[in-house]
Amino acid sequence: MSKQPFVLVMTALALLATSVPASAQKDGREALRLKTVVIDPGHGGKDAGCVSRDKKTYEKDIVLDIATRLNNKISATFPDVESIMTRSDDIFVELENRAVIANKANANLFISIHVNAVEKGTTANGYSVHVLGQSQRQGNDLYSKNLDLVKRENAVILLEDNYQTKYQGFDPNDPQSSIIFSLMQNAHLTASLTFADDVAKAMGNGPIRHSRGVSQDPFWVLWRTAMPSVLIEVGFMTNPDDLAVIRTEEGRDAIAQNIFMAFCTFKTRYDASVKVDREEPQPAPAPDPQPVAVNPDAPFYGIQILATGKQMNPEDPFFHGYKPLEIQAGKLYKYIICRDTSLANVKKSFAKVQSVFKDSYLVKVTDGISAPVR
Repeated sequence: MSKQPFVLVMTALALLATSVPASAQKDGREALRLKTVVIDPGHGGKDAGCVSRDKKTYEKDIVLDIATRLNNKISATFPDVESIMTRSDDIFVELENRAVIANKANANLFISIHVNAVEKGTTANGYSVHVLGQSQRQGNDLYSKNLDLVKRENAVILLEDNYQTKYQGFDPNDPQSSIIFSLMQNAHLTASLTFADDVAKAMGNGPIRHSRGVSQDPFWVLWRTAMPSVLIEVGFMTNPDDLAVIRTEEGRDAIAQNIFMAFCTFKTRYDASVKVDREEPQPAPAPDPQPVAVNPDAPFYGIQILATGKQMNPEDPFFHGYKPLEIQAGKLYKYIICRDTSLANVKKSFAKVQSVFKDSYLVKVTDGISAPVR
């Protein structure tokens, strides 16, 4: 790293340190620390990813270099942070296993790095940042472009053995397959969006300055992670100006530096979150947190508040004091609260639950299988 970027980094860290509340430094308060980050260079091995029109530059090589630089910057500046890469050389890592690596490491943050491309034309340019969600604004040009991007990134599973069984029939080439994501909720959405905004702002100071924004899209690799996660498209392989930047060592280092600065911002904010014994009044507990006893062998009703690819701790703060019932459906874990044999009774709690879990919905559970109540 040259002296000037290093000075900029240390200056930024000093400024960020001043933003930590004084309360976080008091004795007897246990700080939450960002201890582990997983960096995921997309593609690799037999999966080249996007390829330049002249066939000289491969996405898998570009993102590995950027990811390695990012990893080195984090490790050099934060020796207390474990920085793990899903691959450190040109090997093929299955899409499922990228998330497994992050989950097994109990990572606090997951960063997947990619390069974008279009089939026709050269005008599309700039960087974009994505978090897990259902692609919005259906019917317009942006939705179409994002859907093409999602299909291309998810299509990596077609290179895997036995993918039809492993991914439960998911077809990345069928737009209807992504509908399953519309029924999912991301327990880490707020933190993911926060880091995505940090990345978008930081990269605006880099060599590729056109921002295509932050969006929610159904990337499989983000769904399977159990921590704040983002997927970054650093530029377009098919745009001459973007390609010229990522082909140079200076350009790739500048991109890695911008993502690193976003990491510094996020880590400072994350570490400033503290567990404290507050004297001020606490929010009222969630309504009726204890479930009504029901016969597990008989059909019953409830409110589904979460569906995720990672098993959750029922005491997780995400549940706001509710005691959820966990139902496993394949690789999906569903969490249901306010269980009762009477649909009318469940409906009485629905408005209050929706004020906390906006995407929750009524379900009926029969023989361990939940289905939405129409």
